[in-house]
Amino acid sequence: MTTNNWANHIQKYLFLLKDDFFELPYLSNSPQVMLDSLIKLPIVKHNPVKQIIITDNAFWRGTMRYRTIEDGFWILESNLEVNENILAKATYTQDHSKDYYILSFSVFEYRFPVKDSEDIVLLSTCWTFYKPDTEVATYFYKGTKGKFFNIAMNKEWVEKNIKSDKFCKKGVLENFFNSQKGFYTWLDIAPKAHVLSKKISKILESDDQIELTTPELRKNCLKLIAAFFDNSFEDSRIEDNISLTNLDYANVAKAEKMILHNLHVSFLGIDKIADAVNTSATKLKNNFKTVFGFSMLQYHKEKNMLLAKQLIQNSEIEIQIIAAITGFESASKFTAAFKKRFGALPSVFREN
Repeated sequence: MTTNNWANHIQKYLFLLKDDFFELPYLSNSPQVMLDSLIKLPIVKHNPVKQIIITDNAFWRGTMRYRTIEDGFWILESNLEVNENILAKATYTQDHSKDYYILSFSVFEYRFPVKDSEDIVLLSTCWTFYKPDTEVATYFYKGTKGKFFNIAMNKEWVEKNIKSDKFCKKGVLENFFNSQKGFYTWLDIAPKAHVLSKKISKILESDDQIELTTPELRKNCLKLIAAFFDNSFEDSRIEDNISLTNLDYANVAKAEKMILHNLHVSFLGIDKIADAVNTSATKLKNNFKTVFGFSMLQYHKEKNMLLAKQLIQNSEIEIQIIAAITGFESASKFTAAFKKRFGALPSVFREN
């Protein structure tokens, strides 16, 4: 596909309903190409002076603020309220270079339905890192609301500004950045990220002082990058640096969707998920761990624990009901798992 036939591609695939999700394709060769592709959508309004894109339609409403901090270094902040299930698909054209890495930090809230009670608003926080020419599929569920920051860095900027011996032993990051495709996700690993992201938001909102605020924006974006790399070596994924095919990444995204959609029941099982994704269980198991750093069962358990933690913190729902909501057979098994994960019984955690 080239930029010239992008309009025809959009007419065919924009909001195509597939597997209960409406598709939103966008170009990801570079931040500028991405913006150009989004601006061409019939549902988008663009204010180039304030450097903001605005949309309000039946599927989602939101804004994207963007800044070129310096050559090869961008920040894009998106605020979304999702009205329907959306599948955002990164794709690439053949007539533009593909040399940007994207580091993304996101904080999304979503409504979790609880029987005989009001929905509970829960947070889902994560980091993602993807390399050029990696086709990323991101699922947004109806009723979710949140913000994500995409820091875009081209290869030349990375070469000049990110030194591997600053974060880890020499050579590791050079190998990581210089290898082929890649897409990796970490759950909330950097405590300072929330504070830094709020500072970045405040700067971006000063859209009448873009040039004056650029140095401060650069400083905080660099701090956000450092916060990520300071905490991302707890497992060996960056050092091992395994590249998958784009089809493999798509299958992993589908598997994650199934897990997140079934947190209220026991783990579905690798074979069942692999069958639904239409790939082998062994391959999916290995690829999932490459992307998330967890096995599928571990990921299910971790998301369940984080869900339970927020239900305890943000609701008055009885603990035995929370155990059932999060798929445990009994309150005692839930209590034991919760204490193992967070170091305190659910009842004590709630009191604090």
